[in-house]
Amino acid sequence: MLLQAVNISKSYGVTSILTQISMQVNEREKIGLVGVNGAGKSTFLQIIAGEMSYDSGDIYKAKEARIGYLAQNSGLSSNKTIYEEMREVFASLIAVEKELRDLEIAMASPELHQDAKRYEDTLNRYAARSEWFREKGGYAMEAKIRGILGGMGFGDFPPDTIINTLSGGQKTRLALAKMLLQEPDLLLLDEPTNHLDIATLTWLEDYLRGYPGAIVVVSHDRYFLDALVGTIYEIERKTSKRYTGNYSRFIEIKAAEYESQMKLYEKQQDEIARMEDFIQKNIVRASTTKRAQSRRKALEKMDRLDKPMGDLKRASFSFQIDQTTGKDVLEVNGLSFSFDGATKLFQNVDFQLNRGDTAALIGPNGIGKSTLLKILTGDLQPDTGLFRWGANVKLGYYDQEQKELNPQNTVLEELWSAYPHLEEARIRTVLGNYLFSGEDVFKKISSLSGGEKARVSLAKLMLLNANVLILDEPTNHLDLYSKEVLEASLMDYEGTLLFISHDRYFLNKMAERILEMSSSGIEPYLGNYDDYTEKKRELAEMRDNGEIPAAVSGSSTSSVDRKTTVQPSVSESSPKTSDYEADKLAKREERSRQRKIEQTEKDIARLEEEITALEEELASPDVYNDYVLVQEKNEAIVARKEGLARCYEEWETLMEG
Repeated sequence: MLLQAVNISKSYGVTSILTQISMQVNEREKIGLVGVNGAGKSTFLQIIAGEMSYDSGDIYKAKEARIGYLAQNSGLSSNKTIYEEMREVFASLIAVEKELRDLEIAMASPELHQDAKRYEDTLNRYAARSEWFREKGGYAMEAKIRGILGGMGFGDFPPDTIINTLSGGQKTRLALAKMLLQEPDLLLLDEPTNHLDIATLTWLEDYLRGYPGAIVVVSHDRYFLDALVGTIYEIERKTSKRYTGNYSRFIEIKAAEYESQMKLYEKQQDEIARMEDFIQKNIVRASTTKRAQSRRKALEKMDRLDKPMGDLKRASFSFQIDQTTGKDVLEVNGLSFSFDGATKLFQNVDFQLNRGDTAALIGPNGIGKSTLLKILTGDLQPDTGLFRWGANVKLGYYDQEQKELNPQNTVLEELWSAYPHLEEARIRTVLGNYLFSGEDVFKKISSLSGGEKARVSLAKLMLLNANVLILDEPTNHLDLYSKEVLEASLMDYEGTLLFISHDRYFLNKMAERILEMSSSGIEPYLGNYDDYTEKKRELAEMRDNGEIPAAVSGSSTSSVDRKTTVQPSVSESSPKTSDYEADKLAKREERSRQRKIEQTEKDIARLEEEITALEEELASPDVYNDYVLVQEKNEAIVARKEGLARCYEEWETLMEG
């Protein structure tokens, strides 16, 4: 065991943040700490890192265990170069390395050879220090620095780059790189995947899976949690609970626990209702008064179960459209852009969107993805190239920076100023669905958290009823549960969707086409993120085996061939386009079928349980001695059996496809 926190509680004034929180971390254990925004996850990390005091409880740490803590959005601030800062981690190794060089110079001195004892002592010290240097990894020090800097996205940075010239996100990445070099026995990471592109995320996952120490990580990245952790601690309603498995397994176990607890609660409630009904009917009858009094005593002594709480109240997102677009939604040809008019950020950007498309735009940080979206929304002008929106397009845009929000407005004013024709009751209903109720609607935008601002922006977008949505990192700032609700609403969206995301779980669930952006253009890949990575692996293997030239990518033609290939115009179609449309429609229909199957199976299970419960009630003396009750129960059983037969029929039809 590296660390154990027992019954930790923390309050700010009269507001309780954490109550009786416990956690145990064993050697090499990888733990995910989850919970809704505001649950106290970051507070708990700060407490066990020793950065914050706590009101009660105990923390036990293994002797000499080294703990590394990386706060959310914390970055290095230094006037040193990147390489100087990284080498600081190995100060003791560097000191010994200098000592070895000095000893080598001394051993080469003729004067030392004249003193046999001094010479032998020097040789022995050199041998001992060399062995220590080797054991501590001194000879791998430089390679390790280069490897981690490269993995964290600093491979192309000059080593003499001054840290204070970097952006905030780059400083955060560098802070994580330095901590990885330090290799503490326990890593405490608060949202380490912020500011990372997909390539860096993938590298970090692989590195942390093989990390020799233990890890406790707070993250909203479900793909990251699934790939890394084997234990989940959930902080919910100020207390904690441990689950074995990754995030997906945690969701399954939690749902099963809730259903089991709800069944026990409902069964007890039915029993209580029967007892109360018997008491009410029989307490005044002389022949049954004693039995009624006995039931009353039993009822008073009963250990009543609390109603199990489902998930905390979740935001409710829903996106509707007023009218459909034409079949051809967007055509982009030859777009390029530069900030200074000289160095191109990107060029030769070509792609099309058709009605109902769900396309994800991915690529490394800084390649210009958000810039491209701002060109398409008219906020920026391209250097060269053209783009054309189709007929009946009503565009909705979500900006990850929420710049369209007025910081001086209240939440209510923000929506009402955008939709002045709506009644206050309608605005408040919408805000309630987005978890702004009561006095929350009078909060200033400037005082909101990132997640709250995101929900305000999504509420405004929902009311627009746009038939084309352009979303820039829509899952940023949302907690795990809100992300799932957003996904469900976008799955049912009938319009066209183009979005940027680094959330690979979201990409897997939503994308039907991946548009990979580089400085030289866009390459399309059919399918979701896993399909894209599999295709990239296949192509890499084929290139390594010499089966295809290096220029070939995920599209049907190489980048060389594409220059001489006539792209179909907006009004034209091709066999490839038809195949894509058919494939996309088939995938959408299959998803809809699977959702209906899942719902039908839930209805079947529910009806079977209700029938069983009613039949058990018929066997009860309280029921079979009461003709009216028997008739009511039998009618309820018949009605449910009829519903069950319909569900089975629907299930069989769905399973046949």
